[in-house]
Amino acid sequence: MFLTPRLFRILLSVILLLCGGYVYGSLFIIGQVAVAVLVVLILADALLLYRTHGIAATRRCAERFSNGDDNSVHLRVDSRYPFLVSLTVIDEIPAIFQRRDIRFTCTLKQGEGKDISYTLLPTQRGLFDFGRIRIFASTRLGLLQRRFSCAEPQTIKVYPSYLMLHHYELLAMSNNLTEMGIKKIRRIGHQTEFEQIKEYVKGDDYRTINWKASARKHELMVNVFQDERSQPIYSLIDKGRVMQHAFRGMTLLDYAINASLVLSYVAMRKEDKAGLVTFSDAFDTFVPASRQTGQMQTLLENLYKQETTFGETDFSALCVHLGKHLSKRSLLILYTNFDSVGSMNRQLPYLQQLARRHRLLVVFFEDVELKAYAEQPATDTESYYRRVIAQKTAYEKRLIVSTLKQQGIYSLLIAPDQLSVGVINKYLELKA
Repeated sequence: MFLTPRLFRILLSVILLLCGGYVYGSLFIIGQVAVAVLVVLILADALLLYRTHGIAATRRCAERFSNGDDNSVHLRVDSRYPFLVSLTVIDEIPAIFQRRDIRFTCTLKQGEGKDISYTLLPTQRGLFDFGRIRIFASTRLGLLQRRFSCAEPQTIKVYPSYLMLHHYELLAMSNNLTEMGIKKIRRIGHQTEFEQIKEYVKGDDYRTINWKASARKHELMVNVFQDERSQPIYSLIDKGRVMQHAFRGMTLLDYAINASLVLSYVAMRKEDKAGLVTFSDAFDTFVPASRQTGQMQTLLENLYKQETTFGETDFSALCVHLGKHLSKRSLLILYTNFDSVGSMNRQLPYLQQLARRHRLLVVFFEDVELKAYAEQPATDTESYYRRVIAQKTAYEKRLIVSTLKQQGIYSLLIAPDQLSVGVINKYLELKA
């Protein structure tokens, strides 16, 4: 049982009446009558609230949430009271969300129910716990409140952004991928995967004529090629301290995980095989490339619990283990972050080693806030020096791109919020 603000205001008024009785005797008598009436009303209010279990509530939400997306939670509240009640509904959401506005008020008539919906935006992956639904009910008298604890505690898993996968799939079905910045890559030359030999017909490219087959058949025969398929595509995710930088509430690791998930989905739709590698100061997770049913679920289960470490990333361990696990030439998409040319040069021998055996794409992140600061005009000497330092840092990022290009290594410098689209475009470009 809880006392309401209305009851405290009435008690204050009664106390003032009783105190006024020391000056005017009639006020003391009125105060005594008010006390008696108030006691009767409190007993009546308590009897109305507690004579039946009048409120039931349930919570409906997905068993897993999508990181970085709005996830819906639905509450259903039903009244069993034979009269009008006022309710305050509080859902005990996981503490990680740090929200204090999940509080709703409503009134329900006899036998009436109401649906309440709200959204949660997680910025971290892992396991999080919902508590109970706390409902405070009061009658029209509004002197007391009865608390109901409804729904059972619930644990939800926050996965990488799987809602983004459905979004890209719907865009693909409606041919609106260009609205997201995904380009159509023009194919130049011929695909390299041989399909069959067929008879020459007018319009076939004479450069595809197979002269040996033509000599055997005594007629012109041409080679037919098709798109290369079943290529292994591996997402290599750095979990070192450089990936702990935050952008709009999410770490760079979270952006890399979301992008790798979307890329794996697109690659499997293109009939390629998608795999996963995570590493930090040691080689961590390895999921072999595949496009079998259930591969996306396997990737999700391995990605949702990944966390950054405070150690320095060991690229030498990555090279050693990839040499053991990957026997076929693959496309490796490495998500990491280089703050300076010096940090890149320390890892350059290992990147060159990977590029010799595989096709390597290094993805690292542009500091959007620093870039915006560097573009602001200087107003005094101190701001001028700060602006020069910011421009130097941004220049080093561009210098890293050119250095990797000189070494024959593909690279992509991109803002975190544009990562998914940028990586997909680069994948389509390399595939073409």
